[in-house]
This record gives sequence, C-alpha cells and structure tokens, in this order.
Amino acid sequence: MTVPVFEEYEPAIDCTCAGCALQRRAAARAVPVRYGGHPAAHGARRALVLATAAGVVLSCGASGAAAAAGHSAGAPRADKDPEPVPDTPQGEKGPLKGSGASGPPSDSAVLRKTTRAEIINRAKKWVAAKVPYSMEKHWSDGYRQDCSGYVSMAWNLGTNEWTGSLASYGTRIARADLQPGDMLLFHNPADPSKGSHVTIFGGWTDYTHTHYIAYEQARPQTRKQSTPMAYWSNSDRYVAYRYKGVSGGSPGSGSETAFPGAGQFGPGANNAHVTRLGEMLIARGGKRFYAVGPGPVWGEADRRATQAFQQAQGWKGAEADGLPGPDTWRLLTTGAGRDIPAAVTGGSPNTSVAFPGRGYFQPGRSNSHVDRLGRQLVKKGYGKHYVSGPDPRWTEADRRNVEAFQRAQGWRGGAADGYPGPETWRRLFA
Repeated sequence: MTVPVFEEYEPAIDCTCAGCALQRRAAARAVPVRYGGHPAAHGARRALVLATAAGVVLSCGASGAAAAAGHSAGAPRADKDPEPVPDTPQGEKGPLKGSGASGPPSDSAVLRKTTRAEIINRAKKWVAAKVPYSMEKHWSDGYRQDCSGYVSMAWNLGTNEWTGSLASYGTRIARADLQPGDMLLFHNPADPSKGSHVTIFGGWTDYTHTHYIAYEQARPQTRKQSTPMAYWSNSDRYVAYRYKGVSGGSPGSGSETAFPGAGQFGPGANNAHVTRLGEMLIARGGKRFYAVGPGPVWGEADRRATQAFQQAQGWKGAEADGLPGPDTWRLLTTGAGRDIPAAVTGGSPNTSVAFPGRGYFQPGRSNSHVDRLGRQLVKKGYGKHYVSGPDPRWTEADRRNVEAFQRAQGWRGGAADGYPGPETWRRLFA
C-alpha cells in the first residue's frame, strides 16, 4: 500500500476522529520551531509531516470510527478506560431563532411550569433526531444546538441560555438528591470556553450511584449514555441544580412516595417496590447487607437491612421485624429518621484489601491473591464452578466464577470477561 504524500496536514476544527483530535492538541501545545535555509532542515520537517499523516491514515479507521459511533446507555464498563471528554464550545445567551422563536421573556415573566416527565421527553426528542452539535446553528424548535441550548430546550426556558446563566433558573441541590430532569453544570468563569459543560440527569444506572444516564449535547450529536458521576473530567466542579419551575418536588412523584402496601414485601415478593426499598436502604447505610443487588426479588438481605433501619429508630419487637410498614416507608422516602449505623466490629476485614493488579490473574499464575479471590467468591455465593479448592493456582473455574459475579452486577461484553479489575475487586471485597 502506497502512503499518500501530503505537503501539509491540517486537522479539521470540528472533526471528531481520534487522529484529528490528537493533532489539534499537539498543535495547541507545540512550541514553534524555526528552520534555517538549509535543505536538510526542510527535508526533516517534511519527513515529520509525512510520518504524522501516515499515522493518522492508519489510525483513524478504527479509533475514528469508534469516536463517531457514539455510546449507548447501559451498565458502566467498570474495568475499562474512561470515555474521551467531548469538546463542547457554546454560544452566548440570546433569543430563540427559527420557527420556534418567541424572544426573551421580560424580567417580570413567570417561569414556565413543567414536569420531570416532560423534561425527559423533550430531551429524548433530540436524541432520536440525532441533532448535530453546533454553537452557531439552531434546531427547528429555535434552540441553539450546543450543550446549554439543549438544556434550555429541555427545561422549556423560551430563550437560549449558556452555562453562565443557567444556574439562575435552578435551585442548587445535593448530588444525592438528584432526580430525572435535574441538571449537572460546570461553568468555568476564568475561561468559559474551556471545559464548561452541562448535562440533564436521567437517573442512576444502579444502586451504587457511581454512574448515571446523562442526556447531553456533545459532538457529533445529541446522546444518551452511562456517565460517571459527575462527568469524565472536572467531576468535582459540577454542581447539581433543580429547575425552579418543575412540579412534583423531590424525591419523585406521589405514586413513588406513597406506601405501596405490606403485600408488596416479604417472601415471594417480586416487584419494583422491593428494588426501590433496597436502593433507599443502601442510601441510608445498609450497603453491607447486600452482596449483590438490590433487585425486585425479596431476599434475606432486604429483611436484614430493613430490620437494621427499624432498630436504628429505636424500635423493638414486632416494630423491627424487617418488613416495611407505612412508618418505615415514610422515613425512607422523605430522608427522615436515623441512618443505619456502621457495623460495631468496624466492618468486614476485607474492606481494606487493595486491588493487587491484573497480572496476578492470568493462566499459569499461582499466588496468594488468586487464593484470596477464590475464597471471597465462595463467601459471596459465586463458587459453583469449583470442583475443588479454591487454591493459589488461576484456573478456568476462577475465571467462570468471576464472570458470574460480574454479570450479576449487570455488566456484559468485555466488562464481564471473567478477569478481575479494580471495580470488580472493590465490589467483591466491599
């Protein structure tokens, strides 16, 4: 294959492929190099350009395609590398444009009322339409096609805001109180064009609250995907806000906070209320009772965690039987009452076990870390593939048991390959 000859290589300013992104970053950091008039100097510079171009030609096919493909929502690929951070420049505050134009509201205008469901439904419309990212163009509804224009649309503000003004439409809340339709905002006042970004919170991916479904406008188009809390970069600088005009308040609608009835809990129960109960108990200090989950099937972990919460309120006897009633449910849904205290013994002795590294868990390896892993798998109920042992030798039985544990976390594909990574290890020994 003949590598094409380029006199110059100029990366496109809006191309999302990995090669162009790499070249833009390199160009931004580069110190200008002056070449004299000697032909050899110019030849060396031309060779460097050719080598760079060849690398881009060979790399863009795979990495560029991956970048352009986007990412679907789902369980986090816990042991994999983080996603690249999108470049999200944005326009300034201004009125709507196009067929949906209505102009900016007056200072005395009342905020438009909306619901969480309406916010998410509006957010989904751009995802379905695959609206291209642009800080200059406006979609048919009049909203600017950048990150802040997207949130302005989802919140139905009637104007195109930017990250420097969106906070005035919301009330700051704790991340633990996030509900679908709220936003996570990072505005960099020192340099607004560097890193400033905003997403719509779509709900937690699981009970650990380490990842959430983010609706966002990022290159190349609107997307919905599992995202680490609060974002891939500048995570500690993102602030959670709730739109002042949203109805229903926190946490969720009345149907979620009303006690669903004693018949929804106990042996044989299998429904969403059991999952909701487990999530609330974990948020109140009951994580140690759950090896996996929570889930819709009622189990001993649910009973023990419920009982621990009831005992934390000072209840005894039949009042602390491990089955939720109206009072237990009310305290959990409103955040009232006392949290479940930490274990008297200081927790499991395994909580301080650090992940030793992937190299210890490979075919042919034999060490104490493999033995420790196997024993913990058995303790957690994931040892069915052991005919004997476990022991210090890494075997296919170890891999299959690890895979079973990973799948129980909801992971699939490469995230459930049977080889432990840091997140697998943390959850297994938590």
